[in-house]
Amino acid sequence: MTETTSSAPPPSSLRRLVPRIFSRAARRDDVDKLLRTVRTHHPKGDLAIIERAYAVADKAHDGQKRQSGEPYITHPLAVAQILAELGLGPKAIAAALLHDTVEDTGYPLDELAADFGDEVAMLVDGVTKLDKVKYGDSAQAETVRKMIVAMSKDIRVLLIKLADRLHNARTWGFVPPHKAAKKATETLEIYAPLAHRLGIQAIKSELEDLSFAVMHPKLYAEIESLVKQRTPQREQYVQNVIDAVDADLRELRVRGRVMGRPKQLYSVYQKMVVRGREFDDIYDLIGIRILVGTVRDCYAVLGAIHARWTPLPGRFKDYIATPKFNLYQSLHTTVIGPGGRTVEIQIRTHEMHQQAEFGVAAHWKYKERMAGTKSDAKAVDADMAWIAHISDWQAETADPGEFLDSLRFEIGAKEVYVFTPKGRVVGLPTGATPVDFAYAVHTEIGHRTMGAKVNGRLVPLESTLQSGDVVEVFTSKNPDAGPSQDWLGFVKSTRARNKIRGWFTKERREEAIEQGKDSIARAMRRQNLPLQRLMSQDSFTEVARLFHYEDVSALYAAVGEGHVSTQSVIEKVTALVSVEETNTGPIDIPVGRSRAPRGGDSGVLVRGAPDILVKLAKCCTPVPGDDIVGFVTRGSGVSVHRGDCTNVRALKEEPDRLIEVEWAPTTKSVFLVQIQVEALDRSGLLSDVTRVLSEHHVNILSATVSTTNDRLALSKFVFEMGDTVHLDRVLNAVRRIDAVYDVYRVTSS
Repeated sequence: MTETTSSAPPPSSLRRLVPRIFSRAARRDDVDKLLRTVRTHHPKGDLAIIERAYAVADKAHDGQKRQSGEPYITHPLAVAQILAELGLGPKAIAAALLHDTVEDTGYPLDELAADFGDEVAMLVDGVTKLDKVKYGDSAQAETVRKMIVAMSKDIRVLLIKLADRLHNARTWGFVPPHKAAKKATETLEIYAPLAHRLGIQAIKSELEDLSFAVMHPKLYAEIESLVKQRTPQREQYVQNVIDAVDADLRELRVRGRVMGRPKQLYSVYQKMVVRGREFDDIYDLIGIRILVGTVRDCYAVLGAIHARWTPLPGRFKDYIATPKFNLYQSLHTTVIGPGGRTVEIQIRTHEMHQQAEFGVAAHWKYKERMAGTKSDAKAVDADMAWIAHISDWQAETADPGEFLDSLRFEIGAKEVYVFTPKGRVVGLPTGATPVDFAYAVHTEIGHRTMGAKVNGRLVPLESTLQSGDVVEVFTSKNPDAGPSQDWLGFVKSTRARNKIRGWFTKERREEAIEQGKDSIARAMRRQNLPLQRLMSQDSFTEVARLFHYEDVSALYAAVGEGHVSTQSVIEKVTALVSVEETNTGPIDIPVGRSRAPRGGDSGVLVRGAPDILVKLAKCCTPVPGDDIVGFVTRGSGVSVHRGDCTNVRALKEEPDRLIEVEWAPTTKSVFLVQIQVEALDRSGLLSDVTRVLSEHHVNILSATVSTTNDRLALSKFVFEMGDTVHLDRVLNAVRRIDAVYDVYRVTSS
């Protein structure tokens, strides 16, 4: 239902429909009002820094105008006033006054730091936009990323940005409609949810209503009109309910304040359009709020209300005992009030109300807490751990578009609340699984997870968690334990998904580097090239540059992953070394000995008979490195067995048919390997094992699987490998699969 720019009402019509977005800023002489507000919350605060900051900002912005025609200084002054009303301290107010100076004037950040200190400079830098010329289309995403990094160090960065966006939203009427609509969309997707996450309901509600007004001005005006039409009758009913509750408070001898709850227009719109409800159904739902002195009074008032009116089943929520993720606390209940109409009631203390309205700004006393004890700092970290989570995964998300999509999901997703066995509350996205829970507790716990219990019962790792579940995860003691790639198919949290992807990226890169390095070294040995001489040269760095890789490790990884052939790298290296040594003659590169073609490249050479057919025995599947014995068969060439193969005993009865053989593998050699996997039987075990084998580029020829009566799964796989050096890596990878307790190579039938 978003209205396009072409159909948007003209400014004159907008002024009539939505006058709120044509707000004028405070007068310039209202700096005195700002100082009075700060003094109210911080009687002993350093007001001199605010006066200096105002003087510098006023001078820096001198001559600049807002699109409304007002002097530019009115904007930072209005932003500072919003923050002062939230209770922030002098340094944050100074940063608010200076927040646009670095971006829009010639006042550099280093000079600002020298004048006002590193703390104020850090706050200003955190909200300064990045250069659009340098970052292009990704400038907006990277600016948000920069703000996220800064807010993980100090949440006041985000509070300044929210106040900045709020004042700008109040003046969107002076901005071209298409720009205002773009800003409103961004506000609904990012900034309003962030305000909700911080628990600042006052800012969140106004941002939503102003964005709604810009995006759908006619709908906004219509809903506002409907609200005004029904206000007199509704207010009379609300007053009757308030009078009844006041009587209960007097009877209980509880001092409290009862008030009606204002209706937010965007909330009404969401329920009408998104949830398909009628306006009368929404607006007739009466809401009141009761503020009392203590938690005990909250529960006493709840009992009195339930005694007076019948509560609706399933509509009672105790957010005092189990606060929401943003520290919101309150008792919620819905009752059948006078005349059979439903009444929603919230009961909370005055402190809880401050927290609900102003969130983190009310909860953290910045002046005292930021300079407080270490225990205070730990309390801050524990209160808003999700900020650290966001900072973690933004560092792991390189693509700006993916980062913004993940941020929208992370801050907008509804949450479920589960418990650790010790009673700690963990917030997770709706649909989260035990794997999401494990990664929320700690990254290493997530990597090592192998099973889970929910409410005392064993459950699959892909099970969906519900609010109130008690979750316990089991971890592997194997130091090489790691996640399964299947987890990416069911995890819901951005943190878990990025941690799993990061693990596989790092693991595969390290293996690929080793594979590439080994592959190049083996190829050089086979061609009798001077290995130490060539690989110690800087020529590998030059070859990496020729192949457009950033360093030698990246080149090795590309060879290991098959993106670049080993031979092409060797040819480039030898060519470079030859050019470097033209003054002393060409490099002496001995040519490897030639061999006659053999039937199938077994990688084995028969001494004295290079043309004879050689076959590796399937009974013991020998591979390079094994002691081997050759046996001349009748009509099938030479059969090669392991020295300890059980069949060799019978072959020794005909010693004249035994022949000496030696390993001589080439790049075309292929060997059969047989392994046995022993595991606890579970659903999906076979698919996990075959997936891991295929990820390691293993070509499976046959597989046999059996399960014993005591639920032990025994699996045998026969597969081809061109390079048996990596067999240990394959075995280690299979050993890390959930429920696998042993895997080894089978060397006899």
